[in-house]
Amino acid sequence: MTRNAVTGRSTSVTPRFSALQRLLHWLMAACILAMLFIGVGMNSTVTPKYLPLVETHKTLGFVILLLALIRLAVRLVVGAPPLPADLPPLIKLGAHLSHYGLYALMIGMPLLGWGMLSAGGYPVVLLGHIQLPAILAPSDALHTVLWNAHFYLAFAFFGLIALHAGAALFHGFIRRDGVLESMASVSAPREATRPGK
Repeated sequence: MTRNAVTGRSTSVTPRFSALQRLLHWLMAACILAMLFIGVGMNSTVTPKYLPLVETHKTLGFVILLLALIRLAVRLVVGAPPLPADLPPLIKLGAHLSHYGLYALMIGMPLLGWGMLSAGGYPVVLLGHIQLPAILAPSDALHTVLWNAHFYLAFAFFGLIALHAGAALFHGFIRRDGVLESMASVSAPREATRPGK
């Protein structure tokens, strides 16, 4: 808690995620949105662009898997700012569950894709001609199951991301409780006034 030299009011700085956590968050957000839209594009085209889109999609998936594992490790070590104390219990529960869901999908979707290609007997080749090893033995039945899981969970991922973005905007522009600022790349300290001022 500090006192503003001009106004004389006490101010408090919003607790924030670390710089590394904020960097990982926004980098992963860009990668995930790009990968989801590329996934939609490659499933709706039969042009020569299909193969480059597939290669880019696989590469982004692997990058997201690595970044998600790093982000999870950092989160376990560094922790996260607490949610506002006056947040209703159901909203707090929803926030925690949505984060668990996002981590599960950020890690699970690339693994599903990798496993799906392995089960189908397809080489997992990334940009730069880097080939990953197969993680499952070839199986047509398993390939079909994993393909369906990967396809339908992509819609759940879209929905969860939309919910996450909506919640962030709700905190930032309606509640104005510092939650959005805690992950913003740049934010000004919030000013808090004492009762009666």
